[in-house]
This record gives sequence, C-alpha cells and structure tokens, in this order.
Amino acid sequence: MSGHFHHWRDTLQDLGVIGLVPPPYQPEVLPDTPVVPQKNIVTQQGVLEKTIAKSAPPPPSGPKALPPQERVEAAGSLAELEACIQGCLACPLGAGRMKFVFGEGDPGARILFVGEGPGRDEDLQGRPFVGKAGELLDRMLGAMGFERNQVYICNVVKCRPPDNRTPTPAEAQRCLPYLRRQIELIRPSVIVTLGATPLRELLGVAAGITRIRGQWQTLDMLGGIPVMPTFHPAYVLRQYTQDVRRAVWADLQAARNWLSENHGTTK
Repeated sequence: MSGHFHHWRDTLQDLGVIGLVPPPYQPEVLPDTPVVPQKNIVTQQGVLEKTIAKSAPPPPSGPKALPPQERVEAAGSLAELEACIQGCLACPLGAGRMKFVFGEGDPGARILFVGEGPGRDEDLQGRPFVGKAGELLDRMLGAMGFERNQVYICNVVKCRPPDNRTPTPAEAQRCLPYLRRQIELIRPSVIVTLGATPLRELLGVAAGITRIRGQWQTLDMLGGIPVMPTFHPAYVLRQYTQDVRRAVWADLQAARNWLSENHGTTK
C-alpha cells in the first residue's frame, strides 16, 4: 500500500497537482467516549439556522392596502374611482357580469341621471343605457337640449342583475357607497332619478314611483341637491301611452327649468 502511494505522489508532484489530491485516509484512534442520545445532538447547522432566524430582519412590507371603503373615499377622480371598484365582487352580481358598467359623460356635468342597473346590452358593452331604453333616453336628452356627453349617466348597481330584473335592496346597498362617491366627485346641480330603485336607495323613499314622480326631493349631500324623480325609460317603452310620455316630459322640463333659473344655463 505504501509503495503504491509514494508512486502516485511522485507522479502527481511531477504534474504539479499534488496540492489537489488529499493524502490517503488514516483512521484516528479515539479514546472511549459515552454514547450521546441522538435526540440531544444539536448540529452546527441547526444552531446556525436558529441564529439566522433570530437575527434576520423581518421581510420588507409593501404599502398597506386600505380597506375598500377607505379606497373609495380616497379616490380623487372618477377615473381613480372606477379603477378602484371595477373588480368588485362584493355581491353575487359581480361573478355573473360580462363587464362592469361604471357610468359615462361629463365628469363636471350640472345634471346627473341615475338609473337602476345595467341590462344585457349594457353588460356586453360596459356602458350605461345603450339598449332600447338608452335610445329613448338619448331622445329625451335631445328634447331637453342636451347631448349625451354634456350630462352624466350611471346606475345604482354597476353589474347586471340576472334576466334584467330590478336590483334587490341588498345588491343596491353594496353599490351605494360607489354611487355616493360618484355624486361627490361630479357635484351635480340637479339629479334626475329614473325608476324606483335610485329613489329608494338614495333618498330612502319607499313610496312607488307613480306617486312620487314629478315631486321635488332633496338629497342630503353637498349641502342638499335637488332631485327630480321620473319613470325609467324601460317603463316608458312598456307603457307607451300619451299620459306616461307627458308625465316624463313634464319632469324633464322641470329639471331643465331649474337649471336655467338657478344657473342661467342648462349646460
């Protein structure tokens, strides 16, 4: 064995790599020592891991996400508000929607139209009042002297209820903080509510729209905003009688005249 080792050592010395090869293993004779139970053995690696765990600083934390309501209140523009809430899943309507329908129009409009909720066409396009009811609303706006982009249009709920049904009070309550923040950001001079849902949710009026339409109400926001309730365009299409059309036109004229008398303009 010793002769073979010296032979390889001399050869590796000649190649200049003797430092890369360890010497042959020589067992070390140790005195008798007591056997230590395995469970009491603490390895150097274990000690090192515990030391690192104690001394390592906590992981850096990113900016804390504000609670949803605080994010809504912190939104400084309609664009910020829409970005904040467009992924909302606070109620079952969010899971079934195609598109979130925030609202559209002039962000500084003097007049705000508030409907109930998106229908099928609105759900597909992500815009309020674009179906048959929307076509009628556009004609109503034109009769008032407005283009669509001169007013602001939105709904109480931002996702389509199944089968175009009326939003439930629970669904409307989930979306109400979003609508109220929209109103705070737009700061309209007058609001026209379309149908019973916005009247009930914004003003707490439980009476039917047939009894309340045409009667000025006041929304307790921004020092008090006058509200004119009228029929929803979808109702007008279903009940397309002369009486219903005259009633709606009277309500819209009242809102237009209020703007003219208090601001000197309807725009």
